[in-house]
Amino acid sequence: NYTKTLAFKGGISINMGDDKIDEVCWTGKDGCVREFKSATPTTLVRNLQTGEFEHMEDYLPEYDESSYRVDVDDEVVEPASQCVGLRFSEILSYYETMQNEQFIELYNSKSEQILLDGCGIRYKNKLYRMSGVVKADEYVLYVPTEFGLTKNPTNVNLLELVDIDGTVLDKLEYPNGQRKGATYAMVGYDTNGEEIWRVTFAPTPGEPNNYQQFKSCEEGKVINEATGNCVKVATISEKICPEGQYLNLLTGRCNKYKTTIEKSCKEGYVLNPLTGRCRKIVENTGATYSLEPEKFEEKSSFTALYAVLGVMAVGLIYVGYEFRHELARLWHKVCRRFR
Repeated sequence: NYTKTLAFKGGISINMGDDKIDEVCWTGKDGCVREFKSATPTTLVRNLQTGEFEHMEDYLPEYDESSYRVDVDDEVVEPASQCVGLRFSEILSYYETMQNEQFIELYNSKSEQILLDGCGIRYKNKLYRMSGVVKADEYVLYVPTEFGLTKNPTNVNLLELVDIDGTVLDKLEYPNGQRKGATYAMVGYDTNGEEIWRVTFAPTPGEPNNYQQFKSCEEGKVINEATGNCVKVATISEKICPEGQYLNLLTGRCNKYKTTIEKSCKEGYVLNPLTGRCRKIVENTGATYSLEPEKFEEKSSFTALYAVLGVMAVGLIYVGYEFRHELARLWHKVCRRFR
């Protein structure tokens, strides 16, 4: 029974697992019959002689509905877990040339084989089913043909290993920092028993993982650990440095040997420790008495004093202006008393 409304353009199929048993489509394209039209209602019927579907305007289905009914036990049987013991081991997301280089490696830690049918990998909220068998203590590769992994995600990307009953068996979070041609692999355990994952330049699809910090360089080049890039090796036969210098194999340049010998100055000169230069010793030919330092107040102190006096003067002027009438009457009283 198809429980949803059928569209005027669309298709329907019968599937068993991942195998498509039968299908019919009505879009008018790619070998499909024409779409339905509301003005002329029709029924899409298969011609049992040719096997092709046809639109029929006057068609009454003839079948015994009871003969197609199947009695089902009301008891719901939950699917049994069957992928316990399987976990993520390695992932290659940052491919070099083609997307089909990507892979997800799984490891069977059990002492017996695991049937993968029904188990799946959930990525970006979509579940992708797997099939096949992985033997005990062996690895299996899942190549994501139905989706593509983000090569070098800005944020952490999450992969989940889901059992047939919906249980999440393992999680893998691969972060930013993936390198082209390198994999993100589980390379061991820390003191707390937690898995250690590293970007490794030694991919091992289907085999035990191997950690290699830097990529392998071609003949004649060495790795520059500061940048992680391969640089050309300069040999003595290619370049000979003068006496007192050595050849830097990473840069191919001659560098001076660094020494700790202190510089000495000739008689009458002294070494300036700040500049590293010799300067002439100048004798004092002036007065023989000692100089007394002149005491003075800092300019900032005088400035502050002037500011305070100025504020007081402005205040007195303001008070005088506000009480000028009262002060005038007081002045006249004082004058009359003295008279």
